[in-house]
Amino acid sequence: MEESNLIFGTRAVIEALNAGKEVEKIFVQKGLSNELYNQLRQALRGNTVPIQFVPPEKLKRITDKNHQGVVAYLTEIAYYDTEDLLSGIFEQGKVPLILILDRVTDVRNFGAIARSAECAGVDFIIIPSRGAAQINGDAIKTSAGALHRLKVCREDNLKTTIEYLKESGLQIIACHEKTDKLIYDAEFAKPTAIIMGSEENGISNEYLKRSDMQVKIPMPGKIASLNVSVATGIILFEAVKQRL
Repeated sequence: MEESNLIFGTRAVIEALNAGKEVEKIFVQKGLSNELYNQLRQALRGNTVPIQFVPPEKLKRITDKNHQGVVAYLTEIAYYDTEDLLSGIFEQGKVPLILILDRVTDVRNFGAIARSAECAGVDFIIIPSRGAAQINGDAIKTSAGALHRLKVCREDNLKTTIEYLKESGLQIIACHEKTDKLIYDAEFAKPTAIIMGSEENGISNEYLKRSDMQVKIPMPGKIASLNVSVATGIILFEAVKQRL
């Protein structure tokens, strides 16, 4: 990530959090235990900022400055609240189209997905607070600036978020290859949230179990495997076709 977004030192990170700065990720040295670290934990209460505990060598690779065992990156974008955004969409009389990304960690894939999502009129993207791509300059560049226009929600518990979307009247459609139904069998004109998983791990079983329908993209070729950003574009524009 860009050096200009780097904050190092426990007090500097606490001050950034208390000032309401959007923090992308915090790296904390393993075994760190002091009063300042306790203050950092207090400042993080109720916050969805992902924390990664790392060896000192990792922090040294990030910066050789006096980091006191804590390094953080500011985000390139603002994050939003799922419930607030969904309420606003319903108030406008729109039919929601939401994209949920489960463990899509590649920065350029994420940027390309955001670009397709913005072009397809997706209302917002939901990502987990842990196990998601860092939204940095590379992601924004790959998105062709879409990440400055498209809202992103970062949620601590995707399972709870999916349950909330279902209770709010959205159908949950999971796209993966291990199913018989095709994307053309789904009715995307309804309020819909589409789940896409990572190329390595797919969609978590707990999210698949909570989906209302599982669909796949037909692939008559021999490789029968698509990049996740390409697959996302295909299913999103099937939704666009049905909604026109």
